[in-house]
Amino acid sequence: MGKKLFVGNLSWNVRDEELKEAFAPHGTVEEAVVIVDRMKNRSKGFGFVTMSTEEEAQKAMDALNGQEVDGRAINVSLAREEKKEF
Repeated sequence: MGKKLFVGNLSWNVRDEELKEAFAPHGTVEEAVVIVDRMKNRSKGFGFVTMSTEEEAQKAMDALNGQEVDGRAINVSLAREEKKEF
C-alpha cells in the first residue's frame, strides 16, 4: 500500500490548505494538492494527499471516504502510480 491518496468529488472552493486541514486529524500530512485548471484558475474537482505513513493513509481513507467536505461527499482511494511512457 502507498502513502499517496486520490481525493475526488471536491468542491471547486476547496484549496490546498482546506484539504490539508480535512486530513490532518488522521495523521501527519506531508503534502496536500488540489489540481487546478490553469486556464480557468479553478479546481478540477480532485487532488492528492500524501500522508507520512501507510497506516495513516489507511486510517484517513477509512475515516474520510464518503464524508462531506465543503458540502460534497468526497471519494478517497489509493492513488495509482503514474505511468511513464518513453
